[in-house]
Amino acid sequence: MAEITEWETGIEGNFAVHKAVSEVLPKETKVVSAESCGTSSWTKTAKLSVILPSGSSKRYFLKCISGPGARALVEGEHHSASAIEAVVPGLVPKPAGWGQYNDGKSKVHFYLGDFHDMDLAVAPEPEYLMSRIAELHQKGTSPNGMFGFPVPTVLGKFERTVTWEKSWAKAFARQLEDVIRYDNETNGPWPEYDAACRQLIEVVVPKLLGALQAEGREIQPALIHGDLWENNVGIDMDTCKTIVFDPGSTYAHNEMEFGTWRCSWAFYFNSPIYMRLYQRLIEPSEPVEEWDDRNRLYSIHPYLNDSAGHPGSVSRQL
Repeated sequence: MAEITEWETGIEGNFAVHKAVSEVLPKETKVVSAESCGTSSWTKTAKLSVILPSGSSKRYFLKCISGPGARALVEGEHHSASAIEAVVPGLVPKPAGWGQYNDGKSKVHFYLGDFHDMDLAVAPEPEYLMSRIAELHQKGTSPNGMFGFPVPTVLGKFERTVTWEKSWAKAFARQLEDVIRYDNETNGPWPEYDAACRQLIEVVVPKLLGALQAEGREIQPALIHGDLWENNVGIDMDTCKTIVFDPGSTYAHNEMEFGTWRCSWAFYFNSPIYMRLYQRLIEPSEPVEEWDDRNRLYSIHPYLNDSAGHPGSVSRQL
């Protein structure tokens, strides 16, 4: 990908826009203004107002990041949002593109998608949201029938390893191994913790998740959002429909989507109505009686990711 080293001029606002960003817009689109917008722990974000070649106005959301994992974050989000948009249009802001440029100090990667004015303070309507998530899991089928994803994706700052696996137990074990290593790099060794992690990888995961594909049972890889928690969900102020954003997708066991909802920071999705409505549309996998144990296991991944991303977090002790 060629690097462009010039900046747009003559636009209003407080956010500098590189011409590389304009390159992913429709030809002859004019950027009118760019304003800092939103808050993010890892990226700089802005709202772009443009005039399209047709003469109509449009707004885009721009996300810029530099440093380790920057390319994986923007490329992964673009592929994730594109995959979701392809099967459930309107569930995520429509992606426009991604790219890179040099700001004179470092390489910057960016992601561009449709801008939605959202209310982030109100709980999403349960029936509508869960019907859309169920639709995503049912229609989002793996291109090769295996668990994995075509490109790396990022959750917070954690880069998810890309491997294609027929066994879900092996696929999830790889994800756990990655996030455990990431946590140890951040917080340092802890012998008791390391022993517990080995037990988890070597005993618990094969037994609990291996049962999903044993004794004639099968599960199909489903496209999941991958980071579905309350701060990644909003209500569109124009349509009043629920929008989810910041996906870090993978083709996984559909139940993995809800591990985060068990975590201590959940404040809407820990309400049982959401899961009850989802399970009316997609029943728990067999063995059904192990659903809660699987959900507890899936919650360990976001807990460790939180611990690694926020040194000193109590998540590591949970």
